[in-house]
Amino acid sequence: MTMPFEVSEQVKANIMDGVLRLQLNRPQQKNALSLAMYQSLANALQWAATSDNVRVVCLAGSEDSFTAGNDLADFLRAGQGGPPVLSKEHPVIQFMHSLRHLPQPIVAEVNGMAIGIGTTLLLHCDFVYAADDAYFQLPFARLGLCPEFASSALLVRRVGEARAKEMLLLGEAISAGQALGYGLLNGVFPRERLGTEVDSVCQTLALRPPQALRRSKALINQVVGWPVDRVIERELEVFSECLGGEEAQLIIKQATEEKT
Repeated sequence: MTMPFEVSEQVKANIMDGVLRLQLNRPQQKNALSLAMYQSLANALQWAATSDNVRVVCLAGSEDSFTAGNDLADFLRAGQGGPPVLSKEHPVIQFMHSLRHLPQPIVAEVNGMAIGIGTTLLLHCDFVYAADDAYFQLPFARLGLCPEFASSALLVRRVGEARAKEMLLLGEAISAGQALGYGLLNGVFPRERLGTEVDSVCQTLALRPPQALRRSKALINQVVGWPVDRVIERELEVFSECLGGEEAQLIIKQATEEKT
């Protein structure tokens, strides 16, 4: 199927039953993310954000890896041996912005290694499922680098300061079981079952009322850290808007008619 956005051969994209599946397709390099891959992912996510045909986005690796992280050699080549200029037009920045602000639910399917941004991007996904052979590592400090993609804040929020510092400063790998215990994952499955389980979640989400999912996701992202009373007020505002919307009105009408 021809996609309505430009995509490189290093990313496979297909849409079926409302699920846009984006699969990293550079297995010989352990799916290390090149600039072309970042641009392809950004193009796909930017299109998905405006498409009524996309209910869910699924991100997956291929063969034995989710991703080995950034292809640093590709970055240096693009910068002609110096550091890349990370302007808002840069493919990485486009990808980060597009993933962070995608209105639809994002489901990640992780097998094998998830290194660097392969782990930090998961903090921006709504559901993360991993194979029992998956492992996660943030080796930034080892490489003379610092955390990226808001991981210095989001990882602390998710796993606590002590564990976040272990992961970001020591840079040791953690197993899928550890990541599940830390609260980074929604579930861990045997490798041969992972795809089936993720497909089931995606299909369930695709059948949910799409505007309700979008409004709920936006609300959750907005109110983190707010005082409880302000959260209640904001929830009531959004609830009222949803209640008056076509989606809820139709569902409520159908449910009422079924009871009569």
